[in-house]
Amino acid sequence: MEWRLTAMDDRIGTGFDEDMTNAPHTLARPTRQPLRTGVLFLATLTTGLTAGVYADWSSTIMPGLGEVDDRTFVAAFQSLDAAIMNPLFMGVEFTGSLLLIALALVLHLRSGQRAVLVWLSVALAAYLVSVVITMGVNEPLNQQLRSAVDTDPAAARALLDEARWTAWNTMRASVTLTAFGGLAWTLVIHRRR
Repeated sequence: MEWRLTAMDDRIGTGFDEDMTNAPHTLARPTRQPLRTGVLFLATLTTGLTAGVYADWSSTIMPGLGEVDDRTFVAAFQSLDAAIMNPLFMGVEFTGSLLLIALALVLHLRSGQRAVLVWLSVALAAYLVSVVITMGVNEPLNQQLRSAVDTDPAAARALLDEARWTAWNTMRASVTLTAFGGLAWTLVIHRRR
C-alpha cells in the first residue's frame, strides 16, 4: 500500500493534481465549464421570454381582442400574427430555445451531474410539448385566419375558434413555463457543484 501512494505521489506534476492522490475513493469534481453555463443561461433566458409571450397572449391580448368587433379582431389578430413572425421571436426565442436546451443537455451528458441531466430532460420534454401544440393546434388556426382575406369578418373570426386557440395557448404557456422552471432550477444546481 505504501508503495502505491509513493508511486502516485511521484506522478504529481505529470498530469495528476494533488487532490486526486489524497482522495482515494471519490470521483474527481467536475470543472466549471463556461460553455455549459453560458448555453444553459441562454436556454433559460430564451425559454423564459417565450413563456412570457405565450402567457401574455392568454392573459391580456386574447381577452382584450375578445372585447372588440369582428372586423377589428380580424385586423388586429392578423397584424399581431404577422408581427410575431420575425427573426427575433421565431429564430432566437422559439427555435433558439429548443436548440439551446438540446445543446445544454448534450454538453452536460458527460458532466457527472445526474440531477442536471434529469432537469434538462424535463425542460426539453416540456418545451417539445409546446412545439407540438404550436404546430398541431395554434399555427393551423392562425393559418386559417391568415387565409381569410376577402371573407366576412364574422366568418373569419369564427375560423380562428378563439376559445380553442386560447385554451391551447394557455396550455403551451404552462408547459413552456414548466420548461423555464426546470431550466432555472438546473442553473441553481449546476452552479452548486
